[in-house]
Amino acid sequence: MSFFRLKTLLVAAFSSFFCFFPILSMASGGEGNTGKLNPAEVIIEHISDAHEFHFFSIGDFHATIPLPVILYSDRGFDIFLSSRFEHGHKAYNGYKLEHGKIHAVKEDGSLDEAIHVYDFSLTKNVVQLFVALLLLVWIMTGIASKYKKGQGVQRAPSGLQNAIEPVITFVRDEVARPNLGRHYEKYMSYLLTVFFFILINNIFGLIPGSANVTGNIAFTAMLGVISFLVILFSSNRHFWKHIFWPPVPHGVKPILVPVELLGVFTKPFALIIRLFANMTAGHIIILSFICLIFIFGEMNQALGYGASPLFVALAVFIYLIEILVAFIQAFIFTNLTAVFIGQAFEEAHHEEGHH
Repeated sequence: MSFFRLKTLLVAAFSSFFCFFPILSMASGGEGNTGKLNPAEVIIEHISDAHEFHFFSIGDFHATIPLPVILYSDRGFDIFLSSRFEHGHKAYNGYKLEHGKIHAVKEDGSLDEAIHVYDFSLTKNVVQLFVALLLLVWIMTGIASKYKKGQGVQRAPSGLQNAIEPVITFVRDEVARPNLGRHYEKYMSYLLTVFFFILINNIFGLIPGSANVTGNIAFTAMLGVISFLVILFSSNRHFWKHIFWPPVPHGVKPILVPVELLGVFTKPFALIIRLFANMTAGHIIILSFICLIFIFGEMNQALGYGASPLFVALAVFIYLIEILVAFIQAFIFTNLTAVFIGQAFEEAHHEEGHH
């Protein structure tokens, strides 16, 4: 029931946002605005990281939440809010924001290439990552405390615990046990953490104005590297023997060994690209439908208003699919991680069964 209410709230918020967004944007593009829409620039801006949470703009008014900017250069440390840049229109304290990156500038406003800027700012991806982490810890510790009190053991689970328990059971019975066998309990904590952490960030990314964290290659690369290390530390001599001395004719070994060794690195790479590509693609498709409204509007204003209901309906339809994709991608990443870990000691199982 809690998940159903959350999903309904997200759908309502998204639908309302996109119903009013075209009207607000057209109002901001009045007679004084002669520039044409650049769909590529709009899409890249929305799926990229930023130094503020931007919700909408009406004329010169921008509904944003500025974030802390933390810089280090030859000039020392500088800490201030991103609102000082006025959305990239002004320089502040010798720095300027251009295309999402902060550069050092001279007194005349030109870029100062001699000064290298190290940006440690809390961007929207970083802030949302911390929020997702706190939410994950809060949910799991709350559920764990209920189990300690006997709720869900001696009595039936209730509330959020009732919604999370079937998911935990599903990961245990459909992901961990089939792929890891008798070792599944050892990896349950990691698999559950990966699943819920990706899921929470996927859901957050569907909220209008939020950051698409799982659509950031740095985030998926971090998860992929951690899974890669878990896979390596789970391997045994049978695993490495299969790679460097595969059970094939000797003439084929020089060809197969590089392929098997390359496969060790392609596994985490597949995890990284799969999650990144799928979560980015959905946002691009939704934004593309919305951009079509303005493209049609530039050709003819009546055509733009007439096409708005169709493209908004298509965007909401893709959004509903993205809710499903959020769960599917969390499951696929977790399941493939379990498969790869299981393969790290699979040879040992085969030999034990043979004996």
